[in-house]
Amino acid sequence: MANLKEIKLKIGSVKNTEKTTKAMKLVSSAKLTRTRQLSEQSRSYAIKINEVLSDIAARVSKVQEDGNLGRAFVQNENPKTVDIVFVTADKGLCGGFNMNTIKTVNKLISEYESKGSKVRLRAAGRKGIDFFTFQGQTLEQKAIELSSAPSYEKAAEFIKESVEDFKNELTDKVIIVYNGFLNMLTQEMRVRELLPISLEKVEITEATSMLNIEPDDDDEVLRELTDKYIDFNMYYALIDSLAAEHSARMQAMEAATKNAKEKVNSLTVEYNKARQAAITTELIEIISGVEALK
Repeated sequence: MANLKEIKLKIGSVKNTEKTTKAMKLVSSAKLTRTRQLSEQSRSYAIKINEVLSDIAARVSKVQEDGNLGRAFVQNENPKTVDIVFVTADKGLCGGFNMNTIKTVNKLISEYESKGSKVRLRAAGRKGIDFFTFQGQTLEQKAIELSSAPSYEKAAEFIKESVEDFKNELTDKVIIVYNGFLNMLTQEMRVRELLPISLEKVEITEATSMLNIEPDDDDEVLRELTDKYIDFNMYYALIDSLAAEHSARMQAMEAATKNAKEKVNSLTVEYNKARQAAITTELIEIISGVEALK
């Protein structure tokens, strides 16, 4: 059995760990509250921009004789080159949050390579970058501190290169992968085809357009709106992933705090037993000494 001093040091160490994990949980909880509000606002904007984009695309398709909406709207079932843009955290201590994203990316790589497609990776987040770099995987693009402090301008700058490659026909598909916020206790893996844009997911009606623009301006407006749509969806993915990260870290720190408390209780019981054993041993030695003097 360990001596009393060693057990006491262990108890002190575990208590310090408990204080740290509890503080980290409170910090993550505060950050989650702020990020959730921003995520909810961004979700509303994303829904509206999808409606507007679909409306204009429908109008352009009707006006043009061949219904050609450009490469950004033409689905490609057999892409030669695929860009996978994925988001992970810059830090750990958030359970399986980062590894779930990495596993999903690896699964997509296997699926597309089995079909003969070339896969290129673009990473936002230190954890994902470190993992694939260690695996010897080439990363076309890396961004650290983007997933931990996202902004619209930085998101647009990050996705710009991938969009340009798509427009220049260097790639045929752009997929975004991230672990999104579902609720306080659950995160959800999200895989979206950013390009080409699918209009099947949104309802296109014959109702009067919500936009007051001239037919000749439709093409230009559609191009501008498409760029905004892509930039904002990249930004929303970063915000949603950040909210999920804080949620995952809050749960991980709560579990760690609970385990620390249980460990302290266990060590305290061990300490008391060791102390009682030491006292008993001392009493036996005293009694034995007295008996020896008789």
